[in-house]
Amino acid sequence: MSEQAVRPEGLGLFRRPLLSRLSYTARTTLSFALIAAMTALIAIGVVSFVWEQYFQMYTRDNMQAVADTTAELIAERYAESGAFTEQVVAPADYAVTVYQGIGVQVAAADGTVVYDSTVAKALVGNVEIPSLAPNQGKTNTARAAVVVDTRAVGSVRVWVEGSDTLLRNADEEFRERSYQAMVWATVIAVILASLIGYLFARSLVRPIRRMTDTAASMAQGDLSARTGLSGQDEVSKLGQTFDAMAESVERDRRLERRLTTDVAHELRTPLMAIQSTVEAMVDGVYPTDEEHLGTVSSEVQRLSRLVDSLLKLSRLENRSTPLKEEVVDVGSLIKAIVTMHDSYVRDAGLTLSYRAEPGVCVLGDPDMIRQATANLISNAVRYTPEGGITVRVGREDGMATIAVSDTGVGLTSDEAQRVFDRFWRADAHRSRESGGLGIGLSVVREIIDRHHGRVGVEGEPGVGATFTLYLPLYDERAAQKAARKRS
Repeated sequence: MSEQAVRPEGLGLFRRPLLSRLSYTARTTLSFALIAAMTALIAIGVVSFVWEQYFQMYTRDNMQAVADTTAELIAERYAESGAFTEQVVAPADYAVTVYQGIGVQVAAADGTVVYDSTVAKALVGNVEIPSLAPNQGKTNTARAAVVVDTRAVGSVRVWVEGSDTLLRNADEEFRERSYQAMVWATVIAVILASLIGYLFARSLVRPIRRMTDTAASMAQGDLSARTGLSGQDEVSKLGQTFDAMAESVERDRRLERRLTTDVAHELRTPLMAIQSTVEAMVDGVYPTDEEHLGTVSSEVQRLSRLVDSLLKLSRLENRSTPLKEEVVDVGSLIKAIVTMHDSYVRDAGLTLSYRAEPGVCVLGDPDMIRQATANLISNAVRYTPEGGITVRVGREDGMATIAVSDTGVGLTSDEAQRVFDRFWRADAHRSRESGGLGIGLSVVREIIDRHHGRVGVEGEPGVGATFTLYLPLYDERAAQKAARKRS
């Protein structure tokens, strides 16, 4: 048996990195805490460097100032008496009293010690203990000469008892308390950073969890589930985009179901007509003559047109039909379409007029634009019992416009919103009689969408309707500039 076959699956968890086994909230909290700890440690390191370099220099300067001041006071008294008496060295005893923890020694020019604070403090009866003054050094003592009339008559040494760095007990206590304060500040900073990280992670994870739950609900078939997020931050905008996607999925699913129902209904009517007519002829109820065969033929042609229209619409929606990009003179293109439909419109008892602004050009597929315009004209003829149809080409707000107006049955505002839906008809009965399939306007919308344009519709019941195609105008200079950038 192979090693892999006997290996417990649970052992795989221990091979994973520790952080990958933690939740996002835990990882964020830990990251904030580590950042706070690192920042505090760096601060402590910097402060420690300052203590070692500058604070010791500061305390040494203080001790040197004590030595200088004491030497100056002794020099003033020595100038009056001419000898090192008890009154002359009294400033040294005063310094020892004021600055607790320091030692002071005064020596004459020949090296004779005339005052030593350690000897004075160590007297026990009449027995004198030897001096506790440290050996002369650069770091452990501060020294100042006693100068009288530019002549050094002695010197003053100052040191800190029990310290080789001239740090008094008060200074060392201050340093220790500072380190303790920094340690507590580090602990508090880590706790606060962890709390802030936890709250931050929760605020970030909450909307993500809502999107996850919404996606899971949609995967289980609840297409109405939404995140409901609102706001201007990136996560909220992601949630809003997710909701828009979910709305689009739900809408497409509704359209798909409705399309299935509508296609079944549309196919059922001609198929039933064909079936009933053929069965009647087979049973001898109807004679097999030209009239009844013509009925069957018309329904077959209707089925053929329906399937062809559905195929065109499907190709447009799936982008399987390639889009040719050519510079199209809209006026010339539409004029040819109007000329071709003139006899068709006149046979319906209507008039057809055409107006166009010169020089209106777009970048697009002329065949698709021709098909969209032809569908609008055919739709206008179908829904215009009398009057006329007007086709106009112009410009509006940087867009080329192709407007087809009629004097037909018109549209209400509700009908204008549904007019581009598949198989929808404002007058279903008359539409079928005139051969309408309810797909032509859906094809128009898909064509214009592929050209990055839009379709507008205005109408009033009993007055007429106007369908307007908006296509981006072609700017030759902008196109040349873009071509130079690509090259």
